[in-house]
Amino acid sequence: MYYLIKKLLPSVAVALAVTGLSLPTPARAQTYPIDCAILLCLSGGWPASVPCARARAEFIRRITPWPVEPPLQIWRCPMGASYESDQVPNSAGRIFEAFYQTETHQSLQSLRGSDFVPSDHPFQLVQDRADIDISGSEFDFVRSIRVFDVRYAQQRESDRDGECNRRISIYRGTYGEQGDFTWQNSTISNLPTAHVGLENWGKHCPRIGHRSVFVDWLASNKNYGYEQVNY
Repeated sequence: MYYLIKKLLPSVAVALAVTGLSLPTPARAQTYPIDCAILLCLSGGWPASVPCARARAEFIRRITPWPVEPPLQIWRCPMGASYESDQVPNSAGRIFEAFYQTETHQSLQSLRGSDFVPSDHPFQLVQDRADIDISGSEFDFVRSIRVFDVRYAQQRESDRDGECNRRISIYRGTYGEQGDFTWQNSTISNLPTAHVGLENWGKHCPRIGHRSVFVDWLASNKNYGYEQVNY
């Protein structure tokens, strides 16, 4: 069923890591679309492997200012076909099925030569969303990803009148049903409890100057994960 994995991931390191198998050989670097690796590794809870370490590093790099990017850009991962009628019993299997159908569509010559795109792998990309239907529950981990961009949070007592001056700007990025990413205004009350740096916001008036980007997610096994980058 998964023989086509070898076509896209010659090292099959990501597939083996996600399915819990040992890696027989060292991974070959950058021979697959990095967002496919992010998708697989995130689903599996970032298992220990060289490809997953690279994928996680890129996932975090994208939220490291500036600019702040969607950490998973699923529209850059060519899945490109509908599911077979026979469903496999676990989410990793369905993701593999989505990635590696025997029929893909057109080639995208503009991306030939990319370090992450094999030269013999034809595919098409869909703008700003997944190129297959990912509305099923096995892709809930994609929609669980949240990005909080605390662009500034300043709190200090005025030297003139003793008033507490506060200024804060927070944006939250979320993924839609088909993996589309959008930003919207948010508030400090929406920050996850794992976020650190604003615990004393609104409590008396300690001086605070804070900027950060925080991302969290739920893997397919419902394990919670997060990363915070202060700047």
